[in-house]
Parts: sequence; structure tokens; C-alpha cells
Amino acid sequence: MTADNKRPLAVFDLDNTLADTAHRQRFLELKPRDWDGFFGAAPQDPPLVEGVALALEQAQECEIVYLTGRPERCRRDTLAWLAAQGLPEGRVLMRRNDDRRPARRTKLEKLGQLARDREIRVLVDDDELVCDDAERAGFRVVRARWTSPSAALEAAQEGEGRT
Repeated sequence: MTADNKRPLAVFDLDNTLADTAHRQRFLELKPRDWDGFFGAAPQDPPLVEGVALALEQAQECEIVYLTGRPERCRRDTLAWLAAQGLPEGRVLMRRNDDRRPARRTKLEKLGQLARDREIRVLVDDDELVCDDAERAGFRVVRARWTSPSAALEAAQEGEGRT
């Protein structure tokens, strides 16, 4: 086991934790929701200063893992965005394109898998249901409350399993 493999993990959500999605919320307010438009606009997300600062701080002692509800088809854009923001390198865990389970289920499943081999120092996420479930499962959570909550995004995360 290398020294890096012994470092604890700091797990970060992307949307409304590191990336400001406010400019693309309009796609979720349409009937039906415009998922291609929503995800297609993600490369233009401004970074959230608070989240980026916390990721850089945690990277001093932890290996960073990005755990997002974004579908796998968004990987290229997501990796480019992370690099463009100067965020620490780290694994990016995304949902399968056909996975429509609520974010709290998919993320808790991934956290459990990660915790089998490594200490998870912290989970940073804006989704209150994900945070509640993670805390109940014994994880330390930082709630990313540096953006305004979006009812449309919350419905997408919980009810439609899309992000």
C-alpha cells in the first residue's frame, strides 16, 4: 500500500457545492425538463469560491474524490471543468446513464464502498437528504449552504434521479 492510499478521503459533490448551477436552473423549470440543455450548460458553471477553497484545504491532508449525481455521459465536460478551476486531481464517481435512483441512495452506496478500504474524513454536499442519510450512516458532513436552494434541482435529485 502506498502512502497516498493511506490518506483519508474528502468526498465532494459538484453541483451547487463546487459548481454554481444557477444559470442553468431554467432548463429544469421547463415541462418536460430539458436534461440535455441542463447538462450541456454545465461547462459554463462559475466556480463556488467557498467550495473550491474547502477542496483545496482538504487536499492538503486528504485524497479528493468527486461524487456526483451527473450521468457518466457528462464525464469529459466534468473533467475539463474541474481542471479549468484548478481543483485538486481526484477520482470522479458518476452515476450510470440509466440510473434513476435518488441521489441519496446512489451516493450512500458509493460512500459505503469507499469506506470499506479508506477513512472518509468528510463529505461535502448541498443535498440535505444526502447529508441527513450520510450523517445517520456515521459520516462527517459539511453541508454546502453557500448557494440558494433550488426546488427544481431538489426534485430532480430526489424524484427523478437525474443529478
